[in-house]
Amino acid sequence: MNTNHEREAYWRDSAEVPDFPVLNESRQTDVVVVGGGITGLTTAYLLCQKGLRVTLVEASELLSGTTRYTTAKITSQHGAIYDELLQHFGREGARQFFDQNQQALHWMRQIVKQKNWDCDFEDHDSWIYATSNESLKQLLKEQKAYEELDIPFRTASTLPFDIPCKGALIMPDQAQFHPIRYLAHMAKEIVAMGGQIHEQTKAVDIKEGDDLQVTMESGHALSCQHVVIATSYPFWDGAGLYFARLEVERSYIVSGKWEGEDPGGMYLSLDSPSRSIRFYQHDGSRGIMIGGDGHKSGQGGQHEQHAQNLKEFTHAQIGPVDFTYEWSAQDNITLDKLPYIGPLTNRHPRVLVATGYRKWGMTQGTMAAHILSERILGVPNPSADLYDPNRFKADPSVKQAATLNTDTAVQFVKGKLESPSIDLNQLGEGKGGAVKWNGKTIGAYRDEHGKVYAVDPTCTHLGCECKWNDSENSWDCPCHGSRFAVDGEVLNGPALKPLKVIKTDESN
Repeated sequence: MNTNHEREAYWRDSAEVPDFPVLNESRQTDVVVVGGGITGLTTAYLLCQKGLRVTLVEASELLSGTTRYTTAKITSQHGAIYDELLQHFGREGARQFFDQNQQALHWMRQIVKQKNWDCDFEDHDSWIYATSNESLKQLLKEQKAYEELDIPFRTASTLPFDIPCKGALIMPDQAQFHPIRYLAHMAKEIVAMGGQIHEQTKAVDIKEGDDLQVTMESGHALSCQHVVIATSYPFWDGAGLYFARLEVERSYIVSGKWEGEDPGGMYLSLDSPSRSIRFYQHDGSRGIMIGGDGHKSGQGGQHEQHAQNLKEFTHAQIGPVDFTYEWSAQDNITLDKLPYIGPLTNRHPRVLVATGYRKWGMTQGTMAAHILSERILGVPNPSADLYDPNRFKADPSVKQAATLNTDTAVQFVKGKLESPSIDLNQLGEGKGGAVKWNGKTIGAYRDEHGKVYAVDPTCTHLGCECKWNDSENSWDCPCHGSRFAVDGEVLNGPALKPLKVIKTDESN
């Protein structure tokens, strides 16, 4: 039984998604896509269009991962990124990144128009803005990068809100949409073209030979020529050490009905903590969505405080909102800020991966789907090397890897030294955390009926001690971002195995 009570995003609560059967047989296919988010579905869609036999498997239900919890901005403006890309990848690399994100945006806009998909697709300008002298310096550097890269822009000195503003940089002709409705349409078309989609079908291993064989938790296997791993965290690492090359960050979103004037546009502050602002169609009227307060997964305190910070910001600087939804999202960030798209490792050229979108998965996930599908189809892509997961840029990768590994070591030691302050029998209903039981430390959650779910909170990935997330009733690893439900089941990787269940008198 999974009693994790994650807060639901507006997107899933306002859309109908078709159900798909569990895989109940072993069979042959051309391509196996693992993961039912925007990357996996778009890849399957593109390959089905070319006549390939495609089977997509999702461990939970379709659109249950990162895509469900997005702010759903479709934009090539990913914060102040282009000045940094210029420094590390040069003009050609930075411009390629912009062009391919733009191509993804245009493709999405075109397909929605051609297919007449009802998904609240709206064209908007995208804004980044500075509220301090320090962030203004960053904004001005970014503007110079736009000029060098010939990226269209305009500037502004004020915002259409009561937010102090030192300056803003605007990228025109971007977009936003309802991601679940968009992808529900896509899923239906995949099946109509002959593609197979299976939910509640967890892939656990890949074996290589003349055919690749993807084995499911049930024991059934799919034989194929290519595998696309489109899970947020690669479910199969292939000795690629992705856990050491990805930082996992959690952020928060609140939304509700908006009674004021909608000025249009999508907004993101450059200051910390960041603030993301956008408007959307909300139950026949207009809604507002505020995001931000990001922190490394497992290290940032409780959901309620972050959500409250966003609500207070909104009421103080934008206007009154009756917030009816709040949720959190988990995203991966690579060492050099560009996504990993391509062969999992040099030893596994037919196992492809896409991850590390740095919170901008709508355009980058679509971009990745095109790059991966072209590779499978044998179509050359001049930018493939830019996103190769096996690349290594000494600057900034060395510095960032050292920072990540130092933080991991600190969290590992800290977790081993901490001891609980209460015994299991003192744990209240609806509460969880580390407790003392029979002379040792365990993790426990007592539900509203008094039943106890007890686990060993040691992460099954590399042995860090998980922290209790009281807001989402989960065990979160502060080292590499794995998350577990109260019964120990894996919610987010890189961990593959559940936490060890401990039997107590109260959990029998």
